[in-house]
Amino acid sequence: MSTITVERRVRVEAPPAVVLPHLADLTRWRSWSPWEGADPDLHREYTGDPGSVGATYAWSGNRKAGAGTMRVTEVEPSGVGVALDFTKPFRSSNVIRFDLTPSGTGTGTGPGTDVVWRMESPRTFMTRIFPLEKLVGPDFEKGLRQLKATVERG
Repeated sequence: MSTITVERRVRVEAPPAVVLPHLADLTRWRSWSPWEGADPDLHREYTGDPGSVGATYAWSGNRKAGAGTMRVTEVEPSGVGVALDFTKPFRSSNVIRFDLTPSGTGTGTGPGTDVVWRMESPRTFMTRIFPLEKLVGPDFEKGLRQLKATVERG
């Protein structure tokens, strides 16, 4: 089965070691995730050691928030892998990857980091009806802006 890839990038004025915990620890996504606020009554459940392979986050919310799980599959200095499974509004299994690449000198904080957020999803009937690039691309851009602000704020 073929896949669809959505990818966005941002430069963060902090070294990769400072950016990494914001991505690997799913409990910290609340400070930057573009989907925070989609449902004020969202139910969240975290399991495992935060920031480690195997840690999970399950959510269930209104129609806008949907429901699903994320599981950390990889944590390395060069990035984080996450298995993302939606159960609502429709079922979908996706692979998320955050790549962290050192990038020159940041402003006042030392080296910067180029962050790439990539999602690979199976090409299905639903992705033909709801093109992922239009559906999640703007959310990735918003999330990366918020990640940058969160990390650089310290």
